[in-house]
Amino acid sequence: MSELSRQLELILRGVVEVIQRAELESKLTRSLKENRPLRVKAGFDPTAPDLHLGHTVLIHKLKHFQELGHQVIFLIGDFTGMIGDPTGQSDTRVALSKEKVLENAKTYERQIFKILDPAKTLVEFNSRWMGTMTAEGLIHLSAHSSVARMLERDDFHKRYHEQKPISIHEFMYPLVQGYDSVALKSDIELGGTDQKFNLLMGRELQRDYGQEPQVVITMPILEGLDGVQKMSKSLANYVGIAEPPDEMFGKLMSISDDLMWRYLELLSLRAPAEIAGWRREIAEGLNPMEVKFRLAAELVGRFHDGAAAEVARERFIARFRKGDIPDDIPELSLPAPGGLAIASVLKAASLVSSTSEGLRLVQQGGVRVDNQRVEDKTVTLAAGATYLIQVGKRRFARVTLR
Repeated sequence: MSELSRQLELILRGVVEVIQRAELESKLTRSLKENRPLRVKAGFDPTAPDLHLGHTVLIHKLKHFQELGHQVIFLIGDFTGMIGDPTGQSDTRVALSKEKVLENAKTYERQIFKILDPAKTLVEFNSRWMGTMTAEGLIHLSAHSSVARMLERDDFHKRYHEQKPISIHEFMYPLVQGYDSVALKSDIELGGTDQKFNLLMGRELQRDYGQEPQVVITMPILEGLDGVQKMSKSLANYVGIAEPPDEMFGKLMSISDDLMWRYLELLSLRAPAEIAGWRREIAEGLNPMEVKFRLAAELVGRFHDGAAAEVARERFIARFRKGDIPDDIPELSLPAPGGLAIASVLKAASLVSSTSEGLRLVQQGGVRVDNQRVEDKTVTLAAGATYLIQVGKRRFARVTLR
């Protein structure tokens, strides 16, 4: 296998789209010939203090480029974070203060080096160039796009036709993100599939500013623990990379067998051939839980260490294989195409006598879902998944929402 083929195989693992594939091959060929690393960037707005496994899909791809010897740029959008990414939003987002953004940014810097090599990672903040841009410069930047072009975005288009307000500063977001590529002279930019419009803006602006346009690589959006919706703290379906080992291990063991393969594809650093071998083992009779143990141990070991992963594994076995949960848990299936509020689930499962009692127990910390305490009474469990519900020490139910 040639070096070009080897690099392409690793780069293309798990990606959704490459714009354009021929340009990627051309850039890699020139990089190898000239012994010049490509500049590969991915941006993250510090709108919340913690990164979760969904964020690491992009960070792992950065790691792949790093392993191949390219220059990785982890861009912290401290300037764009104050605007708020309008992607997928049905209303104007509340802008964060500069102080809150910088506070969150500090946690990002600590967390990314659980994956990336700090000696080979360039951390940038887009306030470095945007914070000093004059009003005249912003006007010139705005002239590189049009209202019609902005309204091509699905979210803006929908809000416009529903007569929902679109603030002028929201139009600036894709322009500023695109200009980041100009400022950094990026060869490649990575982003989730929901960021395609913003990523393409970078290509357009680089052409306008006389630069060779970057290649855009989009990565899939990781589903949360429910296997349905995007991993998100607001949906309570996430695994934070800074969470304690026991919590992380338990959450990963709670995912469905089908979702396990999705996580292995997008999060594991195991070779595809090894994962394919695990599929064969299961086809031959291996319990899927054994593979789930391997996944949980790998991820806990990566974000903590191998010893912590082994302790978490033993504690999990002690909790779930030595009688902490009764064998005769009642099971029920509920129609809930739009999901169901936690208090309503408790009532339907006969774990409480009323939704008000359920709300009270949630507030008191007496309710667990898949062994994770639920403390937010507004939590809604998504449809398409099965949940282990526990109230107090002795009341259990396994509930499927369909």
